[in-house]
Amino acid sequence: MRNFLDVDPAAAAPIWRQIEDGMRRRVASGRLAAGTPVPSVRDLAKALRVNPATVSKAYRRLTETGLLVVRRGEGTFVADLSSSALESERQSLLAEGAATYIRIAASVGAGRGEAIRGVESIWDSQRIEGGEGESDEE
Repeated sequence: MRNFLDVDPAAAAPIWRQIEDGMRRRVASGRLAAGTPVPSVRDLAKALRVNPATVSKAYRRLTETGLLVVRRGEGTFVADLSSSALESERQSLLAEGAATYIRIAASVGAGRGEAIRGVESIWDSQRIEGGEGESDEE
């Protein structure tokens, strides 16, 4: 459980959002498969050294969106999502990340070409977790 999720208390995003986004990424990438139990609120809060109410808020939001299901007396589990729902979640995460990057690039005066080259340079210079470090276009 030690590296189940990482949170950064110094980050601008609230911790509950970091937990929610981390779980969304793990589900969308397949690292958390359908039916997989997730840590209890208490256990995850202890591991992350955060208030249980913080984890509870993230879990509640994930349950409301259908990514997690609660089975009374058993715990919380990854929902059984269709492949199209998983792809939709993946595309949503990519779009959110791209929008953030674009806002930052624009705020420092970078044009589209420079921003794209920046992404390609970083992608090529390191092994991206979950990726092959190669373009799908090649």
